[in-house]
Amino acid sequence: MATTSFSGLQFAMSRSCIPSSQKTADASAVVLGGKSKIGSWNKLASACNVASVQPFQRGFTSSSIKSVKSVTKATSESSAESAVSGLPINLKGKRAFIAGVADDNGYGWAIAKSLAAAGAEILVGTWVPALNIFESSLRRGKFDGSRILPDGSMMEITKVYPLDAVFDNPDEVPEDIKTNKRYAGSSKWTVQEVADSVKEDYGSIDILVHSLANGPEVTKPLLETSRNGYLAAISASSYSYVSLLKHFLPILNPGGSSISLTYIASERIIPGYGGGMSSAKAALESDTRVLAFEAGRKRKIRVNTISAGPLRSRAAKAIGFIDMMIDYSLANAPLQKELSAEEVGNAAAFLASPLASAITGTVLYVDNGLNAMGVGVDSPIFKDLDIPKDQH
Repeated sequence: MATTSFSGLQFAMSRSCIPSSQKTADASAVVLGGKSKIGSWNKLASACNVASVQPFQRGFTSSSIKSVKSVTKATSESSAESAVSGLPINLKGKRAFIAGVADDNGYGWAIAKSLAAAGAEILVGTWVPALNIFESSLRRGKFDGSRILPDGSMMEITKVYPLDAVFDNPDEVPEDIKTNKRYAGSSKWTVQEVADSVKEDYGSIDILVHSLANGPEVTKPLLETSRNGYLAAISASSYSYVSLLKHFLPILNPGGSSISLTYIASERIIPGYGGGMSSAKAALESDTRVLAFEAGRKRKIRVNTISAGPLRSRAAKAIGFIDMMIDYSLANAPLQKELSAEEVGNAAAFLASPLASAITGTVLYVDNGLNAMGVGVDSPIFKDLDIPKDQH
């Protein structure tokens, strides 16, 4: 792989992007969640060194007992070679493990797509009870429209691992979970076992993504949240990240990146986001800073979290007021547009790349600027003020 020096910093270069003059609407448009999303993917396509891939083969491997053999790499090499201009996000030769991908309309999937578009090989961890339907949907081509990358090729998932990040090792799994029919047919799904399986299969990874959370009492106000509900939210939504990084750290290559997802409720009051979830997100952000120090000193791993705005994902719909939060953001954020999942995915690709080599311990807001607002400008109180509105 050739390298080109920019002001003393070396960025890996290999194949060139598709020239903008050769792009077509069909090749650059990306379908995510059934809607065509063009703008931010065009930007990634123009900045990334994206290679073509062979047609998707309807199969993949999983470490569950019911798995079927498969093939595939996230991307394969392009035949064209020429100089790359600018500062591309190039993750060729890198391997990413994304924990918490169970469908094609959440942030975890979008992050996987952006990393794949930049050249990374993709491994995912899927919650055990959702594993069969996720694998079945992949095999049947249900996600094919959502797998289209900026160059028109398909994102490939090299392997799917069953994962329940609430449990660190088999000794912690209670008997009722072991015998639960939703876990039947799957094995080696605790955090330690998954990390060991990835090490056995691939040796090492370069990127770790935590894209999972759960609060069983999320619809309850904090004053009505039980101790068990509160601790469950902390366990699944924040300590799970500590555990993932702890167990994957030995196989994360030095200079690698670890990324999680948080929410503005960690620092602002969001009525309705209850059950201890706001506390869990606050803990996640605090842990990000401490983990950045510890993982940075031990293995030169960068640790950051993305505070993403509201998205109409299946997980968000469980809260019950996601549409209201999206409308609020549209009315009050500096950028009056609906946030797309790929914008968060692209931010993750940047954080995982050499372009972010000096960024760690950071909360990166990807929310159209809503975090900067001190008041809701759609309030009737401000009706007489001449507040600028988006004219486009």
